[in-house]
Amino acid sequence: MTEILDDEARARLVARFGEDVGTWCDELPALVAKLAEQWGLTVVDAKPGNTGRTLICAGDDGAKKVLKLTPDRTIAESEAAALRAWDGCSRVAQVLAAELADGAILLEGIDPGTQLLESGASVPWAEVGDLMTQIHSVTPPAGFSTLEDRVVFMYGLAERGLRGSVAEATLPLETLDRARRRALALATDGAGNSLVHGDLHPGNVLDGGPGRGAVAIDPRPSVGDPAFDLADWVTLPMIDGGTLEDGFDALAPHLPGFDAERVRAWCVALSPLFVIRPLERGDRTPFVEAMVRMTA
Repeated sequence: MTEILDDEARARLVARFGEDVGTWCDELPALVAKLAEQWGLTVVDAKPGNTGRTLICAGDDGAKKVLKLTPDRTIAESEAAALRAWDGCSRVAQVLAAELADGAILLEGIDPGTQLLESGASVPWAEVGDLMTQIHSVTPPAGFSTLEDRVVFMYGLAERGLRGSVAEATLPLETLDRARRRALALATDGAGNSLVHGDLHPGNVLDGGPGRGAVAIDPRPSVGDPAFDLADWVTLPMIDGGTLEDGFDALAPHLPGFDAERVRAWCVALSPLFVIRPLERGDRTPFVEAMVRMTA
């Protein structure tokens, strides 16, 4: 039987939300049992996460389904709102049901559902470009926060993690603050009014198989400059010793309106966020070194 919440997953939630999340963790099995009965689900697997618990389920209809739960209802509300705004987009996981008062969303299961770039798979740039085109072409409904709000949150979280850590020796707080100012300038200069995914790294894009291809999950949505979503992708060639320009050349043909200088500015502004965790682990790969130089 799949464990609803193991000790490691609980520790991640406590690290993210504080000790008060313990009550939610204690009550989670009962909540899952209630929703499983309501929606006709059998839990078959669990996936790690920092803001909640993701359970892979089999529906009574035989279909694979995904039950997502979080102690922060605002996360569930914004995620569900974004996914519903993208209803009908083949490149986005679709909402089947939600109980937002419980912080719960039921999603379609993606098959095979592995991360798109798992096991060193090559980047399907045309699919990634189509994904971005689909999500950024939707008119943002009212009620979403701004990209400025997202930037403030991300850098606040990064500062808390960086302060006093071993990474601070290489990445001083002054450097992080400079990057924050760069990102805020980009987020507030009026460029773009798209519904931005906000966390579109390769780990949040799944393989939907030959008929579906790249499928995005786990948005942290806001309204603003769509170029924000490109940074995690154009920097991928740098992992194998390539350049940012290699990333531009790979993605630009598949993304109408690609603005290389705008995307470059976002990569520079976001560069510290790529390296805090690797620096904490002592990973000084060529990619990390390149990103550290980009923070200057």
